[in-house]
Amino acid sequence: MTGLDRYHNPEYRRLWKAARGSLERSGGVLTGSVSIVSPSEDERAAVIGLTRSHRSANSARVTVRMTELDEAVRRTTRLSLAEALTILGGPLRNKPAERDTDLAAREAVLAKMRSSPLHDQHEWFSQWAAELESGGALAKAIRQNGTHRILDAVRVLEHIEERAGTATIVLLPELADKITSDTKALNRGTPTATLVLKALARRAQLPLPTDAEGIRELWESADVVVDDLASRVLVLNLPAAGPGLGEWLTGAAAYGTPFQVTLNQLSRHLVRTDVVEVFVCENPAVLRRASEALGPKSRPLICTEGRPSAAFHRLAQIIRDGGGRLRYHGDFDWPGVSIARQVIERHQAAAWHFGASDYRMAVDGGERLPLKGAAQPTPWDDRLSLAMQSLGCAVYEESVSDVLLRDL
Repeated sequence: MTGLDRYHNPEYRRLWKAARGSLERSGGVLTGSVSIVSPSEDERAAVIGLTRSHRSANSARVTVRMTELDEAVRRTTRLSLAEALTILGGPLRNKPAERDTDLAAREAVLAKMRSSPLHDQHEWFSQWAAELESGGALAKAIRQNGTHRILDAVRVLEHIEERAGTATIVLLPELADKITSDTKALNRGTPTATLVLKALARRAQLPLPTDAEGIRELWESADVVVDDLASRVLVLNLPAAGPGLGEWLTGAAAYGTPFQVTLNQLSRHLVRTDVVEVFVCENPAVLRRASEALGPKSRPLICTEGRPSAAFHRLAQIIRDGGGRLRYHGDFDWPGVSIARQVIERHQAAAWHFGASDYRMAVDGGERLPLKGAAQPTPWDDRLSLAMQSLGCAVYEESVSDVLLRDL
């Protein structure tokens, strides 16, 4: 370090900072000049002593050619300027090389996303990929050496889509382990989970949730279960065969008692049901009223409690496997229509007092609430969506429970 001791002094600080910036921008090439604006007397004297070239005391700016500065450092230290700066302030960056590396990483990630079979098959995926590219998430991942997380997210989404329609579920830790070899990689708040959830929100046409319940529901919309004990379906009067859960369901039905069934129970206990027709509601208030008014005399009723859980879908499949058919009713609002379409299409359910004429009667006989949000299609009755757009009123399920209870 002989000869460098004095270069640690404050009067050299701005000169070395400017020189370091020049070398980093050029990738180590000695090009152009560096300057000190409004130099102090000590700074001016330091440059004069280093370069052996006079600078006027009235100079507003002191400028030194990089080649001249390199020669001066070599003369006094026998080190190149780059070597001296490394000793004085640490390794020099090579910004052109970094840009090339970042560009290569960017192109590799974009190529992976564009080559995914999801890119051309699903608009939600291509929109998600475009948002990553333009919204800064890709650039941030590159800066943080986190592009592998985007590639993991792509693989997670591909796996989810491959399983779509198979009526099978996967626990979140199992999915994370399968794709990333880390059971916690998709836990709430992790970068990979955040990326996947943004894509799933587009896939389900839902806003990105911020609370634990909303995140759980979004995962379950893709048949991924965060917690099989938290995934539940509310049941009334659905007798079933089989030890354990089958016995509990049958016992609850004998008393007309509502019963919460978890996905964990449905996974651990083999149950069968031969009920021909099972009614489905969205709001637990309807099931509660059926239990109170009809007790064990009520026909079988299950409740989604909002957006259907994985437990609901598993139980619905068990009912269908036993030869049963579902009849569905929900809220006459756009989220309610979205839920209805999911249940009707996935389980070939029939609409239950959930058509255009039912809607018009409900609006005429109840409180007129404003209909909010984007219109949704109603393929089981195209007139329903048109009627809702025309009247602009929402009708919540509990307000028509008298009609529903007559069927039960």
